[in-house]
Amino acid sequence: MNRRKVLKQIAAGALASTAAYPLTLFAATTPEENPMLKQNINHSVCRWTYSFLSVDELCAAVKKIGFHAIDLVGPKDWPILKNYDLFSSMCNGAEISLTKGWNNKDYHDTLIRNYTEHIDLVAKAGYKNLICFSGNRDGMDDETGLKNCVEGLKKILSLAEKYRVIIQMELLNSKIDHKDQMCDRSSWGIQLCKRLSSENFKLLYDIYHMQIDEGDVIRTIKSNHQYFGHYHTGGVPGRHEIDESQELYYPAIMKAILETGFTDYVAQEFIPTGKDNKDKIASLKKAVRISDV
Repeated sequence: MNRRKVLKQIAAGALASTAAYPLTLFAATTPEENPMLKQNINHSVCRWTYSFLSVDELCAAVKKIGFHAIDLVGPKDWPILKNYDLFSSMCNGAEISLTKGWNNKDYHDTLIRNYTEHIDLVAKAGYKNLICFSGNRDGMDDETGLKNCVEGLKKILSLAEKYRVIIQMELLNSKIDHKDQMCDRSSWGIQLCKRLSSENFKLLYDIYHMQIDEGDVIRTIKSNHQYFGHYHTGGVPGRHEIDESQELYYPAIMKAILETGFTDYVAQEFIPTGKDNKDKIASLKKAVRISDV
């Protein structure tokens, strides 16, 4: 099941928790079982990749592993995160969909209304990152898409700047997972950043997606880090664990991110392949350790 389908099911309330383990599985561990992380990387995990757990169960698992944030959580679940003293490191809920975005003026009225409301909600909740998407090309050329995105986003950026909320457009591959997505190359997204010229608009650099569509991950991060406000992980191929089973060497990537002076969040966004929930939680714990340079 891909991200688009899972997000759609979650939004519709149709994805029930199928966790086979009680919350005691995620109870606090002793220091010997859970060594302290180095605190160089701010770790997070994307909600949708662990949608087989309830939000409560995922929060408890995150606390057990020892990090403090969850990505792609909307306003209705923020109270649960706050109960666990966890941060919503990338907020969502303002977007229409991954395919209907800022590159199409037909959606601007709805998007402006949604983002105006959510910028206020994000700020009042004490968060700062809010995701957005370019949308599909649908036959549109890149320059028209850039102009349309600039025209629409400028109408919300003054509010984002006022409330210190960062709008972050995710880079998605159009080769495998998101056919026809316009923001599928870092060069296109960087051009958008330059035209908007606001510290409150950044790119969510998804390492998995950009390895598929353009590669050259470490050099791109080092050369263009000023435009990247957030990072997602994922194994290539398959979007599974970021361990030795895939082609990217994440310790080197994380080291490169740190060397740019980045201090925000890196979120695990791989789909775990374990045979049961316990194995899948173990995969997340391993990924955090691999990334904790």
